[in-house]
Amino acid sequence: MTSEADRWYDDDAGPVVRPYAMTRGRTSHAAEARLDLIALVIAESRSADDDADADRTLSPEHLEIVELCREQPMSVAELAADLDLPVGVVRVLIGDVLEVGLVHVSRPVPPAELPDAGLLRDVINGLRAL
Repeated sequence: MTSEADRWYDDDAGPVVRPYAMTRGRTSHAAEARLDLIALVIAESRSADDDADADRTLSPEHLEIVELCREQPMSVAELAADLDLPVGVVRVLIGDVLEVGLVHVSRPVPPAELPDAGLLRDVINGLRAL
């Protein structure tokens, strides 16, 4: 006879929770435009326990994102890999904790704003000439 717990947990696969259940059926979030694969997610300095008590809508996955980012800033791609979840699901979950104010996102400098490689070579050559 199979118990209720055996139906929802498989030793090899882990808990059986579908991604759409984690995101409540959502496939995108308003903050998704800011969440490319290399965007860094940084936890706010507030206590996660205080905020978790204040907002009962946070899932274990939300809290795990905050805890991972509390240890060190992580990119969206790293979070998806560490959580073993699809990137789309992680983006929605990050958007949720971003909305609540538990994390903030730092986007990398766009390539158009980086110095020209030729200019950098000229500076290096000038320094070598000194």
